[in-house]
Amino acid sequence: MDLKNIEHIGIAVNNIDESLKYYEGVLGLKCYAIEEVAEQKVKTAFLKIGETKIELLEATSDDSPIAKFIEKRGQGIHHIAFAVNGIESALSELKVNEIQLIDEKPRKGAEGLDIAFLHPKSTGGVLTEICEKK
Repeated sequence: MDLKNIEHIGIAVNNIDESLKYYEGVLGLKCYAIEEVAEQKVKTAFLKIGETKIELLEATSDDSPIAKFIEKRGQGIHHIAFAVNGIESALSELKVNEIQLIDEKPRKGAEGLDIAFLHPKSTGGVLTEICEKK
C-alpha cells in the first residue's frame, strides 16, 4: 500500500462551535473550513497544524455514527486517516491481508476526498480511514 502521510485525526465532539473555543482560543489553531456531509449525517470543521489536519466531527442526527460513538464512548478521538495513492488498490491489498473493511468501495467524504474505513477489529482497536484526493 502506498501511504503518503497522516491526512487527519478525527475527533468526535458534541458541538463544533464550543470545541472551537479550545482549538482556536486556547491552542491558537485556525479553522479553515466547516462542511456538512449529509450522507454521513455529520458536520465537520478542519484545522491544520503543520501538514496534519484535525477534523472535528459533530453529529447532525441522533442516528449518525458520530452520535452513537459519543453515546458509547464520549467525546474524543474517533479515527486516524491516512492519505494513499490508489485507494481502490489499497482496499484490494487490505482485503488480501484479511483486514476487515467497513467500506468495500470508496465513498465521498469531506473536502472532496474519496474515503474508506477499516474495522477496528482488524486494526488493533483503532478505527482507520484511508483517503485519496482525486
